[in-house]
Amino acid sequence: MEIEVKIRGLMMDPNSGTPIVILKDVNSETLLPIWVGSYEANAIALEIEKIATQRPMTHDLLRNLIVEMGARVERVVVTELRDNTFFAVIEMRSSSGDFMMLDSRPSDAIALALRADCPIYVNEEVIQASHSLTGEQAEESGGSEDEEWPDVIGEAGDLPM
Repeated sequence: MEIEVKIRGLMMDPNSGTPIVILKDVNSETLLPIWVGSYEANAIALEIEKIATQRPMTHDLLRNLIVEMGARVERVVVTELRDNTFFAVIEMRSSSGDFMMLDSRPSDAIALALRADCPIYVNEEVIQASHSLTGEQAEESGGSEDEEWPDVIGEAGDLPM
């Protein structure tokens, strides 16, 4: 089963300094942290804050290419968590109705979803696997897996999508 999520926040991992996108289930308080690269975090943050750049960024270029080819992004799905690595797909439909699915890193898929104004989904198994993983990490560090994630950008309701 797939669960629709929204971006809850964008923060830095205090231990590694790596950016984290926090996804939140639209129907519950379930959170999913996904560690991303700094370039992708910047692309996500710029789009959330609606900051225009002088030249198109890579994700803008990708959206423009999809639109010019007559296709549209229908949704993105975080499909798998394997060996501490998240996997995603971008689901598109051509102007003739043909369905296309592209393999993607979740960070790129999320950055594109923001630009294409399409929903983001996560396979339920990914959320369960992530909670098992973060619970083990919390036990090792002496913390609790139920700790509140800090809010950096704003409430999910404040973010565009």
